[in-house]
Amino acid sequence: MIRRHRFVGFMLAMFFLASCANGGPTTVALVDSSASASGQVAEVTLTVAAAADLTPAFQELGALFTQQTGIGVIFSFGSTGQLTQQIEQGAPVDVFAAANQLYIAELEQAGLIIPDTIALYAQGRLTIWTRADSPLTFASLDDLTQEKVNRIAIANPEHAPYGVAAREALISAGLWDALQPRLILGENVAQTMQYAETGNVDVALVALSLSVAAGDSGRYVLIPAGLHNPLNQALAVVGSTKHEVEARQFAAFVNGEAGREIMRRYGFILPGEEPIR
Repeated sequence: MIRRHRFVGFMLAMFFLASCANGGPTTVALVDSSASASGQVAEVTLTVAAAADLTPAFQELGALFTQQTGIGVIFSFGSTGQLTQQIEQGAPVDVFAAANQLYIAELEQAGLIIPDTIALYAQGRLTIWTRADSPLTFASLDDLTQEKVNRIAIANPEHAPYGVAAREALISAGLWDALQPRLILGENVAQTMQYAETGNVDVALVALSLSVAAGDSGRYVLIPAGLHNPLNQALAVVGSTKHEVEARQFAAFVNGEAGREIMRRYGFILPGEEPIR
């Protein structure tokens, strides 16, 4: 059984690597949460395509889901736009958790997801993040114009919702044109965060969830929610799934008591809760 499980994981990894070579996500993290706490390999393993801002929260959530249900999870983290493209091209995905509900709507129109499984699960927030050892300090977007700020990372707004939000916020603040020469684009918000963590950029506009996960390694300030369109995040079960019952269980778990507790700790605003401005 273990050998079969490893083979499945290998084939999934090969699929996504091949997809990258053909115009798909260039940065996709495959994270396997399919082994239970007892070390037994799950009989059923779901593949969940998830927005990059969900990486720390879903890794924790997936391990707890497996522990409680015995259902394994392999996560494919990446840019929402690129993951959407992969699903449209037939990627073997059971559940898709997007960073913007518009991508779920796009897949619904294409008949690629199960409509009654569509659910909002969170609203994301955007932050200005810099390393704790940086001599630069940021209280607002206006501080990005400091002469010593040479490189600013944002996710690529062509396919990453947090990149779209960053661009909208900079436009709202009247800074987009002035700062464009300093911008470095990450393939997704997790890669954008990595640029800042490694010191390859001076500062990054990233998801609050990643800023929380970084802990004491950095400093961050919330960007006012009114400067960009809401990052309403939705999920759905993909129509081609061969594990619909288990996929529905995972979707329900995210919005259940245990899932909401984890999501809240990473700074997500949950359905029915009011955002902090």
